[in-house]
Amino acid sequence: MSSLRPLAFLFGLLFSTAQAAQPAQADLLIRHARVIDVAHARILDNQAVAVRGQDIVASGTDAGGRYLLPGLWDMHVHFGGGPELIEENKALLPLYVANGITTVRDASGDLPEQVLSWRADIAAGRLFGPQLFSSGAKIEGIKPVWKGTVEVGSRADVDAALDRLQNRDKVDFVKITDSTLEPQLFLYAVSQAKARHMRTSGHIPMALTVHQAVEAGISSIEHLDYAYNAGVRDGDRIAADFGAGRITRAEASARLYKGFDPEVAMASYRELAQRGVFVTPTLNGSRILANLDNEQHDKDDYLAYIGPGLRQTYQWRIERAAKATPEQIAARHAHFEQVAAVLPMLQQAGVTIMAGTDAGFLNSFNYPGVGLHDELALFVKLGLTPAQALSTATRSGPAWFGKLDRYGAVEKGKAADLLLVDHNPLENIGALREIHAVVLRGQLQDRSALDALLAQTRAKVAAWNAAAPKP
Repeated sequence: MSSLRPLAFLFGLLFSTAQAAQPAQADLLIRHARVIDVAHARILDNQAVAVRGQDIVASGTDAGGRYLLPGLWDMHVHFGGGPELIEENKALLPLYVANGITTVRDASGDLPEQVLSWRADIAAGRLFGPQLFSSGAKIEGIKPVWKGTVEVGSRADVDAALDRLQNRDKVDFVKITDSTLEPQLFLYAVSQAKARHMRTSGHIPMALTVHQAVEAGISSIEHLDYAYNAGVRDGDRIAADFGAGRITRAEASARLYKGFDPEVAMASYRELAQRGVFVTPTLNGSRILANLDNEQHDKDDYLAYIGPGLRQTYQWRIERAAKATPEQIAARHAHFEQVAAVLPMLQQAGVTIMAGTDAGFLNSFNYPGVGLHDELALFVKLGLTPAQALSTATRSGPAWFGKLDRYGAVEKGKAADLLLVDHNPLENIGALREIHAVVLRGQLQDRSALDALLAQTRAKVAAWNAAAPKP
């Protein structure tokens, strides 16, 4: 029996309730599926999967069909832009589900309290959206560039910030950034979070080396630029010179860019792997920004799903890019290509790579939902196999959170967060875009339901556009 059946026939055959098949045994029966075993990069043909509540309760043999795999995880997203954009941010949540993403990790914006409330509402079934993990407010120095922070200027401040995040906000991890945070306080915050068994991620201050952050106990490195810096010879001297004020930030950046050494890099990356430090490259966002001079986005279809206030936050990067000289543009392109080239080195060294987009406010044209598919396509273009890329979006996130017992596979006892696609993503990662259905917390969202989610968001954005002040 062919796996390429007409859609109406497929859903008549593929999905049935327990009343029609196994009374009191399952709420949803998925039949005629080819289950993708991501961990072993193989296909299990002729499978049936039974779901009860939010759990997979059984799987077994059946006829051939489409491809069933764990739901996707986007491990680096943002919500923000100010209180006036709360509703526009909330409208992004269904976009993730419509694109097969069943879990997102919020890496902090300027709406931390709102996002934490969404986390609770989603878990309780009061709000529709992907499972949401959040860092809450990020830890920063005094008067930082970024809003939505807990400002710290001393060790006592760090201790108080961690008390708040752990005990009051009950965050899922701690985000630490380097706008104004004193480098030694960065290391102290990382080490104290580790002592509390809290996972950490962040932006490593230029006055520190990646090795120092790893020694302190950082759990994940966000953005590939920082992993690139770990491969720079004399990186410790560059960090010391910058920290002592002997060189400017621009001079430090130039020395880091020129000092990359593949042997140093592989030794550093093997250390990351040995210590269990994950890396979230967020490459597609970097690619978009690097190419703002030669790629037009004003006609992007996906802009119809992004509210006018969020679109306005894109402008600061657009305007900054427009002011670049031809030499700066060429350097921007070259820098992206050189940094991106380390991705397969991380894979070769055994580093766990997590797929994350950096999508949300501020990051121009890096769209929530579809951006993860762009990220995975870029991973494959840069040298990962489709199986390796798929693992970054289905198993790496659960592994980082210590939740592989519940996620990352289609088998009994796992959470019923699933994705059904038409073709085999182990052969072509682009097959993940061909979504026929999503199962979110045990609830089927077939193609018509996913299209309805997109239509609802599009209608909201159209209404906001109509009400927005005209320029």
